[in-house]
Amino acid sequence: MASIFTKIVNGEIPCYKVAETEDFLAFLDVNPNAKGHTLCIPKKEVNKIFDLDEATYNELMAFSRKVAIALEKSIECKRVGVSVIGLEVPHVHVHLIPLNSMEDARFINKVSLEKEEFEAIAKAINANL
Repeated sequence: MASIFTKIVNGEIPCYKVAETEDFLAFLDVNPNAKGHTLCIPKKEVNKIFDLDEATYNELMAFSRKVAIALEKSIECKRVGVSVIGLEVPHVHVHLIPLNSMEDARFINKVSLEKEEFEAIAKAINANL
């Protein structure tokens, strides 16, 4: 059965797209730890990050780096944190989280944003790519 991320890749579920290449997609997390929390995924569904072949792994990290640099230019923060956990959705995903404190990285405090805020953030990050 296709993961929710595969459904996003296939256009079955909408997302707030930040960046896209032939092989990767970046979109805003709809349950974010912080404003601008972004997910970077390979379009091909693979459950665990270390099951990716080495080339895809390196390309995903390079894609994530590019998105993180744009994210840091778009959202006021001390730095952009990176996390790969993978328990919530069985599809590789890299979390890019704007951080101002260690609490922002704990996945227990969430922020609520309106549709217009998500759209503006996605547009701002994309403009800085």
